[in-house]
Amino acid sequence: MKRLLKYISPYKWPMLLGLFLKFIAAMLDLMIPYLLERIIDQAAPTGKVWPIVLCGGIMVACAVAAIVTNVAANRMATYNSGRVTRTLRHDLFAKVSYLSAKQTDQFTVSSLISRITTDSYNFNNMLVRVQRLGVRSPFLLIGGICITMTLDPVLTLVLISMLPIIAVVVYLVTKYSVPIYTHCQRILDRLVRVVQENATGVRVIKALSKSEHERKRFDSVNEELADEDRKAGAIMAVTNPVATVVLNLGLTLVVIAGAHRVNSGLTEPGTIIAFLSYFTIILNAMLGITRIFVVCSKGVASANRIAEVLSAEDDMPIFAEDSEITSTPCHIEMEHVSFSYNKVQNNLTDIDFRLERGQTLGIIGATGSGKSTIVNLLIRFYDPDEGIIRIDGRDIRSIERSELCKKYGIAFQNDFIMASSIRGNISFGRDLTDEEINRAIVLAQAKGMLDELSEGLDYGLTARGTNVSGGQKQRMIIARALAARPEILVLDDSSSALDYKTDAELRRALHDNLPNTTTIIIAQRISSIMNADLILMLDEGEIIGRGTHEQLMKTCSEYRMIADTQMGGVR
Repeated sequence: MKRLLKYISPYKWPMLLGLFLKFIAAMLDLMIPYLLERIIDQAAPTGKVWPIVLCGGIMVACAVAAIVTNVAANRMATYNSGRVTRTLRHDLFAKVSYLSAKQTDQFTVSSLISRITTDSYNFNNMLVRVQRLGVRSPFLLIGGICITMTLDPVLTLVLISMLPIIAVVVYLVTKYSVPIYTHCQRILDRLVRVVQENATGVRVIKALSKSEHERKRFDSVNEELADEDRKAGAIMAVTNPVATVVLNLGLTLVVIAGAHRVNSGLTEPGTIIAFLSYFTIILNAMLGITRIFVVCSKGVASANRIAEVLSAEDDMPIFAEDSEITSTPCHIEMEHVSFSYNKVQNNLTDIDFRLERGQTLGIIGATGSGKSTIVNLLIRFYDPDEGIIRIDGRDIRSIERSELCKKYGIAFQNDFIMASSIRGNISFGRDLTDEEINRAIVLAQAKGMLDELSEGLDYGLTARGTNVSGGQKQRMIIARALAARPEILVLDDSSSALDYKTDAELRRALHDNLPNTTTIIIAQRISSIMNADLILMLDEGEIIGRGTHEQLMKTCSEYRMIADTQMGGVR
C-alpha cells in the first residue's frame, strides 16, 4: 500500500484543496442547528421578527454554500482520483509488459488482467470515497460532538458513551473482511481465466459441442465467487445496523435525559431540538465512516495486489559486459545449456551448438522435446540454469533488452493478430514504410493474398485473424517477422499451415534475399529443415542427433524414421 502513495503525492495540493472545501462545507452544515437553537431560545422569546429573519437568512445561506462547496469538492475528488488511477494503471500495464516470462507464469495472465482492471477500479473507488466521505464524516462527527459539548455536556457524554461500541464493531469487521476480499479477488482471477479460455477456444468448444460443459465450469467458479462475496457482504452488513441501533439507543437515552433536564430547568427546549439535529448529523457521519471502511476494505485488498506487481523486482538483470570478448566467427552459441521450468526435472539438458552468420539451424523432435524452450532461452524469456548463450561472442545476459530484441524477427505458430489493418499488423508500431512492408509480404509469399484484396494494406484483420485462413494468417505473421530485416530470424513451427509448395518457395526466398540473416527453424516437417546447415534432433530435452540432413539420415535412426514416414525414404 505504501508503494502507491507516490502516485497520490503529485496531486496532494489539489486533493488538499478539495479536503479544505469539504471542511468548509462541514462547518457550514454544523452552523445550521446552532442557528436554529439561537432562534428558539433567544430570538423567538423577544417577539421581534427581524432577528428570526436574520438567523433564518444565514441558515439558508449556509445551506446553499454547503451544497456548492460539496459539489465542487466532489467533482475535484472524482477528477483527482481519475488522474491518480490513470497514472497507476499506465505504470501497472508497463510493469506487466516488462515482467519476465517466469514472473508472468507466477502471477498468471488472468490475475494480471484482473489487477489492471478490477483492482485498479477498486483502488480508484476507495480514493474517491475517502475524499468525499473520509474528511466530511469525521469533521461532522468531531465537530458535532464539540458543539454539543458547549450546548449540554451531560447529554453529550451520554452520546459519546455509545461510540466505543461502534468503533470496536468497525475494527473487527475490517479485520476479517480484508482477507475475504483478497480471497474474492483470487477467485475473480480464476473467473477471468475461464472467460479468457472460452473466448480463445470458442471454435474448439463449439466444434466439440462442449458449450454446456464450459457453462457448468463457469457456473462453478462464478458460484464460488458469489458465495465469498456474500460472506464478505454479510460481515460488512453488520456495521450499519449495529451503528444505527447503538446510536438510536443513545438518542433514546438523550431524549429521556433531556426531558428530565428541561423539567428541572437545567437546559432549554431549543438546546434539546438543536441537540437532536446534531445527533442526526453525528449518526449520518458515523454511518458514512462505516461505509468508508467497507470501501477501504476492498480497496486495500486491491491496492496490496497491485503493489505486489509494481514491487516485483527484475529477476533478469543485465550483467556486466565481459571485458575479455574476442572476435569470433560464431554468430550464435549455446554452450552446454540446461534449463528447467519447475526446477525439478530438466526440460533441456546439455544443449550445445554454434552457428555462423547467415547459417540456418533446423530443430526437430517430438512434442515436448524442448524445441520452443530453446527459442525462449535465445530470446531471453528465461535464463538458463546452467551454461551460456552468446551472440557475436557476447553473453546475452549482458545485452540490453531493447538491443537484444532488435536483433530478432520472430514468428510463432500461434502468434497473435491484432484487430487492425494488414499494414498495422506488419508494421506493429515500428514506423515501417509501405515499401518495406510490401517487400516483407513478397518474401512471406503473401503477395497473391494481398492482390486479391481491393483494400490492399488497409484491409482490416479481426482479432486473432479469424477473417483469414490459417495459411494466410501465418504468412502475415512471417511478414511481420521479416519486415525490419532482422539479424536473427526465428520461425517456431510457423509454416505448419502452409502447403509444401508455398513452404518451399518461402525457404527459397529467405535463402536468396537474406544471405546474412541467421535463421532458426523449428518444424515438424523434414522438408522444412532438410537444407539447413545444422539440424538438431531432440528427444526429452536432449540432443540425440546433430548434423546435416545427409549425415542424420546415416547416423540417427529416429530422424531417418521421420524422413521415411514423411518423404517415403527420399534421401
